[in-house]
Amino acid sequence: MNTLSTSFIKKMLLVFLVVAGLYIAKDFLIPFAIGGVLATLFLPFCKWMEKKNVPRIVASFICLFALLLAVAGFFALVGWQISSLVTDISLVKQKAVETTAQLQQYLLAHFGISLNEQKDMLKNQQDSISAFLSSLAGSLSFILTSSILVLVYLLLLLIYRGHIKNFILKLSVAEHNENVEQVLLRATNVSQQYLVGLAKMIVCLWVMYGIGFSVIGVKNAILFAVICGFLEIVPFIGNITGTAITVLVAVVNGGSFAMLGGIVLTYGIVQLIQGWVLEPLILGPQVKINPFFTIVALVLGELIWGIPGIVLAIPLTAMFKIVCDHVEALKPYGFLIGEIETNTTTPNFITRIKNWF
Repeated sequence: MNTLSTSFIKKMLLVFLVVAGLYIAKDFLIPFAIGGVLATLFLPFCKWMEKKNVPRIVASFICLFALLLAVAGFFALVGWQISSLVTDISLVKQKAVETTAQLQQYLLAHFGISLNEQKDMLKNQQDSISAFLSSLAGSLSFILTSSILVLVYLLLLLIYRGHIKNFILKLSVAEHNENVEQVLLRATNVSQQYLVGLAKMIVCLWVMYGIGFSVIGVKNAILFAVICGFLEIVPFIGNITGTAITVLVAVVNGGSFAMLGGIVLTYGIVQLIQGWVLEPLILGPQVKINPFFTIVALVLGELIWGIPGIVLAIPLTAMFKIVCDHVEALKPYGFLIGEIETNTTTPNFITRIKNWF
């Protein structure tokens, strides 16, 4: 009994030290982890160029420029939509003033809160907003620095990936080198496949939200479709947030109840298609993590690393599961994290659709 207690205490202490280390070193680890995950995304493209006799350094720089081009294209699309939204800014202000006045009258009539009391409440909120904005300004400088580090790590990991692989192999026993190589290969593949699957999912959501919002007459439908789809990088929470933003802007613009209901209905239909059709076809084969530990990974990621932790939680957990599956002592944890296997066979037409995706 004492031996079991000692072993359990040692394991819990190890978990505590790992979590504490992840939190303390987050300023270093977050950019490094993002750069590593992105490097797995560009690894097939980099290898393909190297097979065409392109030097590895040149191929790595081309991957970096491709990433910068993709990011610039995304921001150009968002900026174009925002510029069209800014043209209606005076109307938005007018609607906001009218909505605020109506809300003040409603609070006075139904809750007896006088205008002066409402002003005092608003003043306190403005102080909180000012503190938030000052904190946001500091965060932007950190984001800029971290973004530069991510690009540097991405470039260097692509260039020195062979050297790093040999270092990891030297750390292991010679007879286990083949197993270690399999772990590295599968971990790299699952990260790359998850990111590709997520990108396909986001594009599909852009199309569906764009069609739905355009049909019901939402202004700047493409912008809100892009926001709702892009926020899918935060599972479960992102799409709800994007839809809530769309509803709020529609309310400020004086949208009718029919339009608001149409937005909510569009969200429901898209979630139905996403959950029952897209996710099993696109993301299902890539990440073998059950929904319970998906939520656990997201919560722990947010607690330790904040928003970047939420974004990185799924691919890093998938990599961790692969390591568990190949290390005898960790196999029970890999089983616990993984999906429950069923004996149902997949119809041929579903298999064909999966292969197409």
